[in-house]
Amino acid sequence: MKGDKEVIRALNKVLGQSLIAINQYFLHARIVRHWGLEALNDSLYKQSIAEMKWSDDLIARILLLGGLPNLQELGKVLVGEDVPEVIDCNLRLEKQKFSIITDAITLCETKSDYVSRHLLVTIKDGNEEYQDWLETQEDLIESMGAERYIQSQISDDDEP
Repeated sequence: MKGDKEVIRALNKVLGQSLIAINQYFLHARIVRHWGLEALNDSLYKQSIAEMKWSDDLIARILLLGGLPNLQELGKVLVGEDVPEVIDCNLRLEKQKFSIITDAITLCETKSDYVSRHLLVTIKDGNEEYQDWLETQEDLIESMGAERYIQSQISDDDEP
């Protein structure tokens, strides 16, 4: 199947953002785990895996359209040095991704590629959920204070 070159380019742009997210969220998960914040680690790691699955779907779609997935042009990974900064870095990436994904969705509509559009809407919906979760974490940090929030993210190994 021969796909539209603009659509393939847009899918590759979304793929690039997703690949940044995999690395950023995985690194943040391991950083907070190192700090002993198992609950936060679990949430960040889960999102990294979701991004990996979406990247896999994007790669498959690009190949089906006759394109070549671009795994080389990666942007900057934002690394937080404390818990509030980790949350902020991930939220900034989500907002950046949202714009790129919505532009790609609009292009797919224009080009009548509704299968690619459906894939992108699925990814957008997942990213919106994660963005909402991150905003909730920021609100919790603001209302509880960073120290109490951090305490809430420590899992007690003695619990059943």
